[in-house]
Amino acid sequence: MTKDAYRFIIPSLLFAAASAWFGLRVVTLVFLVLAAFVAYFFRNPSRQIPGGENLVVSPADGKIVMIRSLSEGRSISIFLNIFNVHVTRVPIAGKLEEFEYRRGKFKAAYDDEASRVNEQNILTIRSACGRVVVKQIAGLLARRVICWKRIGDHLTRGELFGLIRFGSRVDVVLPEQVKILVKVGDRVRGGSSVIGEVL
Repeated sequence: MTKDAYRFIIPSLLFAAASAWFGLRVVTLVFLVLAAFVAYFFRNPSRQIPGGENLVVSPADGKIVMIRSLSEGRSISIFLNIFNVHVTRVPIAGKLEEFEYRRGKFKAAYDDEASRVNEQNILTIRSACGRVVVKQIAGLLARRVICWKRIGDHLTRGELFGLIRFGSRVDVVLPEQVKILVKVGDRVRGGSSVIGEVL
């Protein structure tokens, strides 16, 4: 589990213990189920990061819902449902050059407009192949996007950099010299699924 889980699990277990003390079995069960769900949601399974310096890995678990061309390259959008792992990973090695937090709405994360109007963190990584942008986007249920890195940090491919709470979306914008190796509908795993190759 990530460290963020404990701020939710500990109160749930304390309430469960108090409810059990007073003989409130149903209430106790509710808090235990809540604690179990939080532990499941904040899980952080180990991942095998593929070798090959020219490979780009998925920044998140989920389903590819859109691939589109932009002026600065191509964008891949990954939708995370509430059952996916919600930690986010670095897609390519480099230096965190820019970081921006944008307040916004909480539209359903699978909606294309979510990339533009929803609350989000925007990370710009200066890599060997150019600028790579990763967006952690809040969704209908997600109300918090968290980044653990700071501007100037050197990032390695596949390492953890943040978390999105309770349903969300991650977009990654890759330079033109990166060949996209996934298609809409593919399911990917953060840190281990290869989504592109630097030519």
